[in-house]
Amino acid sequence: MPAPITAEDVIHLLTSEHLLEPDEPITPEADLFALGLDSMALMQLMLQIEVHFGIVIGPAELSRDHFATAEALAGFLNRKRAS
Repeated sequence: MPAPITAEDVIHLLTSEHLLEPDEPITPEADLFALGLDSMALMQLMLQIEVHFGIVIGPAELSRDHFATAEALAGFLNRKRAS
């Protein structure tokens, strides 16, 4: 069983793939939409999640709550992976 996905894993993915480039470091609780996560970046993020974690996110799962913070996204991905 793979290691749990952490908020730090999500932050690394966001920054290493240049999906977000904030002036300040991203914290696990930071509002990703306030930091610039828009619809285009969200689609790119979904693709990178599939590539890096092997998790496919369907259109019905696109919820602001799931993508609100790195912490929320990591929790969602771990729950999805477990199901």
